[in-house]
Amino acid sequence: MALQTFFLLAAAMLASAETTGEKVSRQAPSGAQAWAAAHSQAAATLARMSQQDKINMVTGIGWDKGPCVGNTAAINSINYPQICLQDGPLGIRFGTGTTAFTPGVQAASTWDVDLIRQRGAYLGAEAKGCGIHILLGPVAGALGKIPHGGRNWEGFGADPYLAGIAMKETIEGIQSAGVQANAKHYIANEQELNRETMSSNVDDRTQHEIYLWPFADAVHANVASVMCSYNKLNGTWACENDKALNQILKKELGFQGFVLSDWNAQHSTALSANSGLDMTMPGTDFNGRNIYWGPQLNNAVNAGQVQRSRLDDMCKRILAGWYLLRQNQGYPPINIRANVQGNHKENVRAVARDGIVLLKNDGILPLSKPRKIAVVGSHSVNNPQGINACVDKGCNVGTLGMGWGSGSVNYPYLVSPYDALRTRAQADGTQISLHNTDNTNGVSNAVSGADAVVVVITADSGEGYITVEGHAGDRNHLDPWHNGNQLVQAAAAANKNVIVVVHSVGQITLETVLNTNGVRAIVWAGLPGQENGNALVDVLYGLVSPSGKLPYTIGKRESDYGTAVVRGDDNFREGLFVDYRHFDNAKIEPRYEFGFGLSYTNFTFSDIKVTSNVKAGPATGQTIPGGPADLWEDVATVTAVITNSGAVEGAEVAQLYIGLPSSAPASPPKQLRGFSKLKLAPGASGTATFNLRRRDLSYWDTRLQNWVVPSGNFVVSVGASSRDIRLTGTITA
Repeated sequence: MALQTFFLLAAAMLASAETTGEKVSRQAPSGAQAWAAAHSQAAATLARMSQQDKINMVTGIGWDKGPCVGNTAAINSINYPQICLQDGPLGIRFGTGTTAFTPGVQAASTWDVDLIRQRGAYLGAEAKGCGIHILLGPVAGALGKIPHGGRNWEGFGADPYLAGIAMKETIEGIQSAGVQANAKHYIANEQELNRETMSSNVDDRTQHEIYLWPFADAVHANVASVMCSYNKLNGTWACENDKALNQILKKELGFQGFVLSDWNAQHSTALSANSGLDMTMPGTDFNGRNIYWGPQLNNAVNAGQVQRSRLDDMCKRILAGWYLLRQNQGYPPINIRANVQGNHKENVRAVARDGIVLLKNDGILPLSKPRKIAVVGSHSVNNPQGINACVDKGCNVGTLGMGWGSGSVNYPYLVSPYDALRTRAQADGTQISLHNTDNTNGVSNAVSGADAVVVVITADSGEGYITVEGHAGDRNHLDPWHNGNQLVQAAAAANKNVIVVVHSVGQITLETVLNTNGVRAIVWAGLPGQENGNALVDVLYGLVSPSGKLPYTIGKRESDYGTAVVRGDDNFREGLFVDYRHFDNAKIEPRYEFGFGLSYTNFTFSDIKVTSNVKAGPATGQTIPGGPADLWEDVATVTAVITNSGAVEGAEVAQLYIGLPSSAPASPPKQLRGFSKLKLAPGASGTATFNLRRRDLSYWDTRLQNWVVPSGNFVVSVGASSRDIRLTGTITA
């Protein structure tokens, strides 16, 4: 498809989706061909640029020196505008007329590619409406190997396959609006503590199969830019790491876009340029110092320390992203305060709702016009100082909808759990009482005589430049905050109809809650964004059956995870065995496994069928965006019939896991390699289809430096979670 035709079609489909709620177009730029055309235009433009023009293109103008968090100067000689780079992964940071979307981890909890893609398209539409050229998201790192990790909530969960699919859908959604997406933080930045000094020492196979995997999906989705991270990788800063940037990202993965630094993550002039960095952001440190490019890069080029051809390559890559997204053909002026919300709250509510995971239910849910309900906890109501009172969401006061840091945004409004429950109670004629503190005194009076008691507990985290209640980004522990366990116990001591609602950035230890007599349901509501309470009521009252699934494992104790925040360098000794891979390999029983989630209905699995033409051996295809072309070819198909055997409509996420043959080196017992969400009426059946690509059946061979399909029998497992396997089959290579 011609690139111009693609963008006209994408724009039309996006407009249609915004007005009708239909699925967003699944078209995307046509890979290497589209990049070749963009690079050709870039080369022609480059010929008209002076060396100073080129320096200006690759160098940010400095912190707090422009309308956006990152800015480059306009280049009048080629009619190139001031470029705006703006956070972030869940909306427009500092925007006043923009949507507070759900964080990435909530989108992942839906396991719904259409909702994830629509979320990306709406993010892109808002960014374009604000004149933002490069939206700083989505996030593939931190992946979430450490449950305490401060920024895990910005990404898509602890499994690289799930994260990779979500990266693809989000990027194609964002770029369908004509906005350049940015895949970050590359690579292995898994904690906030000492992120700017530590080295992540990752072995080659682990890097490829776990941390690089979702970035390969991003490159295959034609992401325009990649952000290198603060940390060192195997002893060398990520933003001047030749192996990571030149050899792996640009050569091995065939990345045609540009690499920009995280803010003040650059440490050198010539070395960073020669090692693959293409744009420095913001151009200085946060005090206007540490200027490594600009005049210094000009001097390095003139002295021969950086070849002019390398400077040209930087500019061609930056220009190619601009041309790829047709940003040269008219673009809105920069206005971060534009009102661009449209009907996007519909996606927020849908993702918040369908990302809710029902962990426990003894029959108390769904509610049906109870005579009285009680609501308990300070997090059931909004921050009394204002929903945006804390800069960059740097507090855990009131309703929790996102973590803190540069990945947060302002709320245009925030529906608290109590707000929505009160509205529903009034409509039903239900009496409602509120205990809006975390002090256990007075709880018994508030919950007395209630048919249902909703206790809201939380856990928060964020970026390390803000410390909240002693948590410097990463969490110090996995317990609920603010007396959460004691609050549940106090409510249950006075009333045996307790529903615990958890708003959290990630895993918490639930043993105390589960061991409390009177807790009848646990609703893992995650991070719901601005539609917090509305989404919760949708599920509590059965307007929809819960269909979310956990994008990580919840262990019984902190030591079960096998990873922790470290004070020095992190040697990644766990290797491939992260999250459920570790629990399975170490034979540790989780409290709630990866992929788990209950429903108000039941589903049966039957009739597995497997077809395959896969051949053992290494990948041999020509390099395209994402790596060897044959890695991305379908080589096997698995189907299974899913039936709603219950009494209400619902949706099931059928999950496919692969176990490698014995001829492969030591590997996790099973790894997610497919999922399909089917919405089914009572008694209805649908077919889950899993198309397996060559990469899904490959491991990284460190000797061959290539992806290899091992010979032998692959175990195919299909089920409702990583441990609830309903069907098995075999693929032979």
